[in-house]
Order: sequence, then C-alpha cells, then structure tokens
Amino acid sequence: MKMGLVERVHKPWGHEMIFARAKKYVGKILVIEKGHRLSLQLHRRKHESLMVLRGRLRLRLGKKMRTVGPGTAFTIPPNTIHRFEAAQGRVTLIEVSTPELWDVVRLQDDYGRRGK
Repeated sequence: MKMGLVERVHKPWGHEMIFARAKKYVGKILVIEKGHRLSLQLHRRKHESLMVLRGRLRLRLGKKMRTVGPGTAFTIPPNTIHRFEAAQGRVTLIEVSTPELWDVVRLQDDYGRRGK
C-alpha cells in the first residue's frame, strides 16, 4: 500500500484536498465556505462524480437549479454547465473524476478568474 500526503489547494471560495491522484482518476474533498460559489463552468473532457458530505449545496446542472443535502450523489458529464454554491453555510463534497484537473472552461466567475 502506498501512503502519501494530502495536497491542500487554496481556492477563493474555500479549498480542495486532493487525496488520490492516479493515471485514470483523481479523488478530492471540496470545502466551499458560506456565501461563496465556484465558477459557472464546464469541462471539455473531465467527467466528475460527487456526493455531498455536509451542508446544503445549491447546485446548477445545465439549466436546472436545486438545493441538495448530505448523501446526495450526482455526476457531471463533459460539456455540462454547472456551478456549486454554499448559500446557507459551509458545504463539504467528495469528488472522484477523470484526471484532467486543468480542464476548466469558466463562463462566469465571482473572483475575476478567466477562461481556462
């Protein structure tokens, strides 16, 4: 068994903790702080599967908006417009995805980040 350190990545909306990085997948925990949201974005190649661990997530998938809680799992196929928001309090998600972490097309961003 290989053991390693968890990589913590600061984000303007909170942080990510990458706990698995392999040729075909990446595993991470996302923590979104209250009142923050990720970019309105899509991925050209990356496929994501997520589950809410804690909090109430405001979720946009395509044109649909909904609020989901702990235990809710969902997938985001490539080219699906999406956004995560922690409107009511801190939200913790677990994500397993294909390894293309660089594949982010930002359509809107609250923090002034652009494009890819």
